[in-house]
Amino acid sequence: MPTPRIFESEYRFCQILWEREPVKSTELVKLCREKLGWSKATTYTVIKRLSERGVVKSENAVVSSLISRQEAENARIDALVEDTFGGSLPAFVAAFSRHKKLGAAELDALRKLIEEAED
Repeated sequence: MPTPRIFESEYRFCQILWEREPVKSTELVKLCREKLGWSKATTYTVIKRLSERGVVKSENAVVSSLISRQEAENARIDALVEDTFGGSLPAFVAAFSRHKKLGAAELDALRKLIEEAED
């Protein structure tokens, strides 16, 4: 089953959750107010939306994640490459390297990744 898509504001919420889970929803409301400027209603709406999509669960007012930070990051990268570069990893790398000069260590790391992928 593919990882559900998590949008930017939802991802910021998940970062707070991953740092403290499991966490009571009332505590999440306080944290989201402090860190994101969200109202109580916004926080509960995001919890509900993410629960419906299978990203988090809320049982007895305690919220925890159903997907890991790594799974979410992988899905975000996949979506970026798909949406922006038509799923082409070489197009992504070409665009990235045109905008940022790669040093020798970074080039070596990329070569190593390619060699590992070939094995």
